[in-house]
Amino acid sequence: MIPAFRRRRIAPSAPIAIAALATVALAGCGSSDGTSSNSTAAANPAAVGGGTYSPSIDPANFISGVDNPYIPYTPGTIWRYKGVMKNGTTPQTDTVTVTHQTKRILGVDCVVVRDTVTSNGKPVERTFDWYAQDRQANVWYMGEQTQELKRGVFGKMIDSGPAGRNGAKPGVIMEGTPKPGDFYWQFHWPGHALDKARVLRAGVPVKVPYRSFPNALVTQEQSPLEPGIRDWKWSVPGIGYVKEAAHKGSQEQIRLVSFTPGP
Repeated sequence: MIPAFRRRRIAPSAPIAIAALATVALAGCGSSDGTSSNSTAAANPAAVGGGTYSPSIDPANFISGVDNPYIPYTPGTIWRYKGVMKNGTTPQTDTVTVTHQTKRILGVDCVVVRDTVTSNGKPVERTFDWYAQDRQANVWYMGEQTQELKRGVFGKMIDSGPAGRNGAKPGVIMEGTPKPGDFYWQFHWPGHALDKARVLRAGVPVKVPYRSFPNALVTQEQSPLEPGIRDWKWSVPGIGYVKEAAHKGSQEQIRLVSFTPGP
């Protein structure tokens, strides 16, 4: 089962010392599918390019909080989604809450977002995701922590992929200035999570149970670890993600049913 808006499957690993991430020059490299990434790399250091992916994380280049209009993670904001799981019939409800907590990763204070999935009134999964925004308005995904589920009750927390540990590298979950054709890493952890996104279109109308919008941004997510799956996501300025649907390889879909902005 894939929780809403997070396709990656990050497996727990034993903590090791955080190592410095080396910088790689991405400008001028071609993407893995032959598409030029020059313009993307200039504004987004997570752009998919040739060579080794090693983004440089400078804490001085990050701001406090996340206010990118396509993913406005203001503490206290709550999104509630409903849909079906991979088989296309099992219902799921996903509640995403921006907490008032922060977590320091690679020297950056990240916003903590709680994501709880239930099905038929029973808990399925709960994760705490970590996000940070740089001064170019790119929102970085720094990993997650999973809350263990035993006998239907959430219990112990398990670190399952903070960037900087065991080879896990952060990526951009949402660009500051997304343009159709941009192609970038969202998270890079060989053997665990290799997530990429491509901007498909902007200004697209979309209708969900919460309401209709005239100007959604549409992105596609994929992973070489799941080559048969393509997910499309619709994000609306000032609201964030409103819809996700598997374009290929699955019947899963989920849509926004309520939105409560933070104070």
